[in-house]
Amino acid sequence: MRVIEQKELAELVRETRQRLELSQTKFAAKLGVSFHSVNRWENGRTKPLPLALKQIEALLHSLGDRGEDLLAKYFSSERS
Repeated sequence: MRVIEQKELAELVRETRQRLELSQTKFAAKLGVSFHSVNRWENGRTKPLPLALKQIEALLHSLGDRGEDLLAKYFSSERS
């Protein structure tokens, strides 16, 4: 997996949550983290731990075609 910059991580979290049509609270519950963690991630104040990133990647995979573009944008190893 490529290194994702903090600004991109904020976009990834927000775009994934919106794609799933979840509030920050519901998205946090789905990942097993606090609302405050998701809020800080989306505002670029902190970064998700690698485990949370793997969970986000798995959620995008579970969306099938609806998650393909985000997987390619943020998790493609060919992009640097």
